Amino acid sequence: MTVLLVTGTSTDVGKTVVTAALAATATAAGLSVAVCKPAQTGVAPGEPGDLAEIARLSGVTRSLELARYPDPLAPDTAARRCGQPLLTLEETVAAVKTLGDADLTLLEGAGGLLVRIGDFTLLDMARALDAPVLLVAAAGLGTLNHSELTTRMLATAGVSCAGLVIGSWPDEPDLAAECNRTDLPRLTGVDLVGSIPAGAGKWDRPRFTATAPGWFQPGFADRAFAVSH
Repeated sequence: MTVLLVTGTSTDVGKTVVTAALAATATAAGLSVAVCKPAQTGVAPGEPGDLAEIARLSGVTRSLELARYPDPLAPDTAARRCGQPLLTLEETVAAVKTLGDADLTLLEGAGGLLVRIGDFTLLDMARALDAPVLLVAAAGLGTLNHSELTTRMLATAGVSCAGLVIGSWPDEPDLAAECNRTDLPRLTGVDLVGSIPAGAGKWDRPRFTATAPGWFQPGFADRAFAVSH
């Protein structure tokens, strides 16, 4: 069972589109893929959430969502506000393991690494599953601090970081963005393994799936998707 967790330096940095790009890239490599989003917030029952967007972009339809809360807040706060029980680490790990017959399971967190998904964080999930974490970062000012804080926390916890991906690379990058491409790996000690073109989340599936594998560095997919038997 190969599991790759996806987190961000903050909210709205492009985790869902990166997860879709990973799913499309793994599918193009001939792997079966499942996607898990333990807790979805800010979306009403019956409305399409992040998993629906990943399916629209990548074509991967095997997915698992364990809880949904209407308020656009951290999952534990949103659960308390609507009176639903918090997800537990034990039940979430068990649910992810039901996807173990897929070659690759992608698990998208909520917000950043230490956002409470229930009675646990994505960092707790990574440790429980003994799985690496891919970090999605912004391109511009502020990303160096956020990225280094997150990668230091991963290292302190003994969790492998599979790489950094810039979640939205602008068509006309400013000086900060250009410098950050060099400074992100230098300061974090983690390879910059990809970047997603700005606006790619609005593309149709054929264009997205045809282009996504080229957004990652050569050799990254072989390492990140190495299937364990």
